[in-house]
Amino acid sequence: MNYTKDFLMLTVHARGSKQILKSKGESGPPCLVPLDNVKGADIMPTPVSRLETWVDKKNSHIISFSLAVRDINHNPRILSNITLGYSIYDTYSEGRLTSDSMTDLLAGGKINIPNYSCGKQKSLLAVLEKSEFDISTHIASMLGIYKIPQLSYGFALTDKFQSPFVYRMVPNQETQYQGMVQLLLHFSWTWVGLFAPNNDNGERFLSTLTPLMNKREICVAFTQRVLRKTWLWIPHEAPAMWRQVNVFVYFADSQSGLYIIIEVQSLLERIQSGGKVWITTLLQNKMLLCDIDCFQYAHGSLSFVVKTKKRMKKDYYGPMSLASQQYSEEAFDCSYSKHDLSVRGMTKCREKDNVKMLPQEEIERIQSQDSYVNYLSIQAVAQAFNAAYSSRSKRMLIVGGGSLDLQKLQPWQLHRFLKEVQFYSNTSADGQYLDENGALAIDFDIVNWVLFPNNSHDRVKIGRIERLKSSNLKFTINPEAIVWPKLFKKTVPRSRCTESCLPGYSRKVQEGKPPCCYDCSPCSEGTISTQEDADECTKCPEDQHPNEDRDQCVPKVITFLSYEECLGSLLASLALSLSLTTGFVLGIFHKNKETPIVKANNRDLSYILLISLLLSFLSSFLFIGKPRNVTCLLRQTAFSLIFSAAVSSVLAKTITVVLAFLATKPGNRVRRWLGKSLANSIVISCSSVQVLICAIWLGISPPFPDFDLSSQLGEIIVRCNEGSVAMFYAALGYMGFLAAICFTVAFLARKLPGAFNEAKLITFSMLVFCSVWVSFVPTYLSTKGKFMVAVQVFSILASSAGLLGCIFIPKCYIIILRPDLNMREHLTRKN
Repeated sequence: MNYTKDFLMLTVHARGSKQILKSKGESGPPCLVPLDNVKGADIMPTPVSRLETWVDKKNSHIISFSLAVRDINHNPRILSNITLGYSIYDTYSEGRLTSDSMTDLLAGGKINIPNYSCGKQKSLLAVLEKSEFDISTHIASMLGIYKIPQLSYGFALTDKFQSPFVYRMVPNQETQYQGMVQLLLHFSWTWVGLFAPNNDNGERFLSTLTPLMNKREICVAFTQRVLRKTWLWIPHEAPAMWRQVNVFVYFADSQSGLYIIIEVQSLLERIQSGGKVWITTLLQNKMLLCDIDCFQYAHGSLSFVVKTKKRMKKDYYGPMSLASQQYSEEAFDCSYSKHDLSVRGMTKCREKDNVKMLPQEEIERIQSQDSYVNYLSIQAVAQAFNAAYSSRSKRMLIVGGGSLDLQKLQPWQLHRFLKEVQFYSNTSADGQYLDENGALAIDFDIVNWVLFPNNSHDRVKIGRIERLKSSNLKFTINPEAIVWPKLFKKTVPRSRCTESCLPGYSRKVQEGKPPCCYDCSPCSEGTISTQEDADECTKCPEDQHPNEDRDQCVPKVITFLSYEECLGSLLASLALSLSLTTGFVLGIFHKNKETPIVKANNRDLSYILLISLLLSFLSSFLFIGKPRNVTCLLRQTAFSLIFSAAVSSVLAKTITVVLAFLATKPGNRVRRWLGKSLANSIVISCSSVQVLICAIWLGISPPFPDFDLSSQLGEIIVRCNEGSVAMFYAALGYMGFLAAICFTVAFLARKLPGAFNEAKLITFSMLVFCSVWVSFVPTYLSTKGKFMVAVQVFSILASSAGLLGCIFIPKCYIIILRPDLNMREHLTRKN
């Protein structure tokens, strides 16, 4: 089939009571013009040398057009007392033939003289055409002089103000392009190549589709502009990018059709580059006339076709049937004629009156899918004409009668009615219509071109694009119905610049490269990505943390220093052992309370110290186990008060030793200070300060149970919030102050004479005590969670054990193992 695009014209001719509206057009979509008193059509002007070309086309468009006119003539909802007629012009997409046809059309008489009205019986009302952009523009400029409506199938309308009389009868391309983007996103095809004709339609395709793709992060790997009249655009060797990209998006039209795919695929096949998936705009059914050898290159490709909403019991895909071919050859009588005053002659083909009509199923086949726009175009003109006829009839009745002369209806009077055109639909409440830009608002089917094992070929519906009232689109697809090329092993092909980033990674765009070419970076700590190609990783909720692969959040483990774990049980066992040891020492001292070594350094202070040490060991149990309100309130305050009492008693012991030595000197007045009252005063006064600090602490900001969600990865730490950190360190600092004074006094008194100088033992015990708590502060601040609690428990046990061991173990040794040393004479003698 040759690449031909012709145009059809619409006009009206009034004869008697039955009016005739006739059309002119091409061997493709129709256009209308009047004939004389005939029912049928003229096919003109077809050169003699090309008559057989037209016959060989076997083009179903002519039949679909005549059947559409016939159907509308019998539809009372559209025309009540008006009959359409038509004439068809074949221009072969040549400017010279188009100019001749337009001259003949606008002349209206028997000779090609524009504006010559002598004997004119044709009143042109509208033109339906499908031509190249430049030819459509040329037609628009000639028809615009007379304000004749032009319904175009291929007109690239760039400016409505420059072409106010043109109505685009092609589907709204924006809908189709958005559907292409949805299709690419569905299969995750983000690295595609674009093919488009090197004309205004192709440029509009690229300029409209490319921003839509970029907005959804679909990258254009390359753009190839196709020359219509030559194959010189095809390179001798396939560019590297053609081999890398597996999906091509192609602006197809009836001229280039399947042949672009064939040429590109043949080139790629020679270099064994593998198959490609083509996504095309409206490919005509006539492409199925291609034999198996050429159709195999289109196998697996996807195309968009107009979704029919009227008259179709089912969708038909495929070439023209034998019955339709016979009808196209038998329905017309053609003869050559030339008027004496005409420059050129023409071949006129007249439709026969008594042609046997095709079966209904064959009629539906012809009028389905690609021919459906033909029907809508003729229907638009018929509806506009009927509206104009009705409006003029009403005005005639209001004026007071008279006959309606349709010959006086001017083409420019149809514009108002064409802008209000709505198309009837039997299957949907929403009829097709012309949008604000004059384009046909319609839905699309998505089809898959399939070459079956039995060497038959067809296209199969696999999805659809539907417009919604919210100006959005409803995209539906059945991927299982698609038959992919064998080179893809019948699986969904991949077309990406880089492989997808797995969950747990995020995309990092490479500098200087398209956004589709990126690196995959693992998510940082505390973040995850749950989908492929995540733009960024997201943080988990506070009570959850990433799993090892960082692709999902899992609940954090609630943790605290418990008795069930080794560390907690070890500390609890140690605290219990030391408590029992302290109780044992206290028992020994109580049993031997009358011995000199017990009485030597204030027996009551020893009892106070031992009880304080016992309570300090037992206070460790407040730190082990799940924190609660009571334990949080008691643990730090009890620890502070008990240790203050212990250190105060040690300080009182030290001061008592010093004063006792001074009292032995003659004339020293210190003797009167010696006694229980001094020791008790020291213990009570020093402990009172700590009681005041703890009271202020509990009154201002007491400790409370808290959940630490961020300190430890993957854990929720149940801890006691100290409330006021300043008060916590004030209590701790006061104990350190007392310990420092005690250590200083004991250190100065360590060399006092005596067989058993307790100051030496106190000095060493306070050295251990201070060493433990000095190291506690940095260790406590550097640990987290339950280990902070463990550090404090260990410090309590270690410092208390130091006091117990250094002060009381030597005395117990003497009491139990060396009773000979537990005598007054031994203790009072000087070294």
